[in-house]
Parts: sequence; structure tokens; C-alpha cells
Amino acid sequence: MNLISKNLFLYIFYFSFSASLIFAQKETTVEKPKPTPPVSEKKANQRPDDKVQKEANANPFDKADAKTMAAQCVRLETEAGNIELEFFPESAPESVRNFLNLSAAGAVNTTTFSRGVPGFVIQGGNLGTSEKWSNELAKLASKKLPDEPSQIKHERGILSMARGDEPNSATTHFFILLRSASTLDGKFAAFGQVTKGME
Repeated sequence: MNLISKNLFLYIFYFSFSASLIFAQKETTVEKPKPTPPVSEKKANQRPDDKVQKEANANPFDKADAKTMAAQCVRLETEAGNIELEFFPESAPESVRNFLNLSAAGAVNTTTFSRGVPGFVIQGGNLGTSEKWSNELAKLASKKLPDEPSQIKHERGILSMARGDEPNSATTHFFILLRSASTLDGKFAAFGQVTKGME
């Protein structure tokens, strides 16, 4: 028996064996009438819907106040060393909230600093550079943030949101300034700063 006919024979044998088990079970199964469940009041402490709970876990800072967000810090672990960040939610709450949610969900893990201008900025947050690129990351990357310019000066070590020329076009891209850039003041959302690792 050649390999193809042997495999076909095994497949037919397996299928007929499986089918006979299914039919045998059907013949011996006696359907019993199902009792009608008693009508009860809806519990006040119902378990949350799985989808709602999953979304809450993925976005733990959606309802966080400025004090809670200001107490957070994020460490970026890079090949050149760690960079630790603190945040200014009182000046740019939606930028901070988005960054903390992305960090908590692991969305920025395995991404790279995809743009650098020596002596000026390094830019990260491009989810398209992630080794785990997926439809979910694409959805996160398309979310637009409101512009949040403030009085914070764009000096060395400031963390700010990158955006296009269009208003309210910031997404997940951020940059860290390597030197002062007063031309960015009042135009971009400075939402944090490096506390350790500028070297």
C-alpha cells in the first residue's frame, strides 16, 4: 500500500470510527426533560461582564485622578540603559493617561526609538515597531489625543507628545528632548520628564 492510499485508509478508518462513536452515544442517550429554573431576583452584586472587565484591566488609568497619575513612574529598559520617567497630569492629563494605559497594557514593550535627531530629540512610542504587532496594537495606535499645550518649558529631559501638523493628531508617539527647544513651547504637550538615565 503506497503512502497516499495508506493515509487515506487511516483517515477513512478514523472518520468511520469517530462517527460510530458519535452515533453510539446518540443511541444510548435518553433525553430527560429539563426542569424549569426557579425565577429569582437579579443579584445586586452581579459579576461584571468579561468584556467590560477586560477593558477595565487594559485601561486602568481611564478614571484615575491627577494625584494618582502623578504618583506613577515608568522605566524604559533600553539597550543603552534604563530611563525613568515622572509625569505632569495636572498639565496634560490625557497624554499622561494614554501613556500610562499603554505602559500598563505592555503596548510599548519591544518597541524601538524609531527616530532620533542627534543633539535634539529621540522619539519612541511607535507601536508599529513592536515585535508583537497586532490588530489590537493598530487600534491603540490610531486613537487621537487632544492637544494639551501648557506653560511647561521644553528643556533637556522633557517628555512630550509628537504629532503631525493637524490639531489633535497625537497618538502614541512621544519624544525626549536632548536639549532645550523653546520653539516647541506652548505647541506640544509636555507631559513628563526624565528623572534618571539621561546619560
